[in-house]
Amino acid sequence: QVHLVESGGGLVQPGGSLRLSCAASGSISDINTMAWYRQAPGKQRELVASISSGGSTSYLDSVKGRFTISRDNAKNTVALQMNSLKPEDTAVYYCNADILRKNFPSWYNYWGQGTQVTVSS
Repeated sequence: QVHLVESGGGLVQPGGSLRLSCAASGSISDINTMAWYRQAPGKQRELVASISSGGSTSYLDSVKGRFTISRDNAKNTVALQMNSLKPEDTAVYYCNADILRKNFPSWYNYWGQGTQVTVSS
């Protein structure tokens, strides 16, 4: 079994910062791309940021310059530092990863349970 567990969500005022963390645990052989998605009420889930195993990153245009994704390969963790938060960043944020399990020949995509981020005064 493999699990992704997020933490760090909450309520923050506009202009504030939050840091989301996600830890992958279980019978893991390797992790490829790790990413953060978000889904606001009534909207489709969208890719916010991703990071390859080598550290290459990409971002949604609306968060460029405000959000930073990082990972620790030794600890199987990924983080999302969110600065200058706006009300439109309010959403449930999900951790996502492509994981190769021990003794399994194929890569599988896993999701965390989600963590709520609310930006409001």
